[in-house]
Amino acid sequence: MSEKTTTTKENKEVKLKGKILTGVVVSDKMQDTIVVKVQRFIKHPKIGKYVKIAKKIKAHDAGNTAKEGDKVTIQETKPISKDKSFILVK
Repeated sequence: MSEKTTTTKENKEVKLKGKILTGVVVSDKMQDTIVVKVQRFIKHPKIGKYVKIAKKIKAHDAGNTAKEGDKVTIQETKPISKDKSFILVK
């Protein structure tokens, strides 16, 4: 598994490793932060039916490029703040 690096607005290098998720931007009101809604399907253990699970994840958006409703890809990094552990890739 190769590690990639990217630079943020503050010219700090952040190592990209871990999960890569795709979702839709729900909010872009915070400075340098977006909220991404990630949906996935899991099989219910008792019923056996597939259920849609959604989770909202805060991600770092260095240039405030993503807008509400955009489909984006985020990748896990080391914690940037208390709530942010993901960074915007596309």
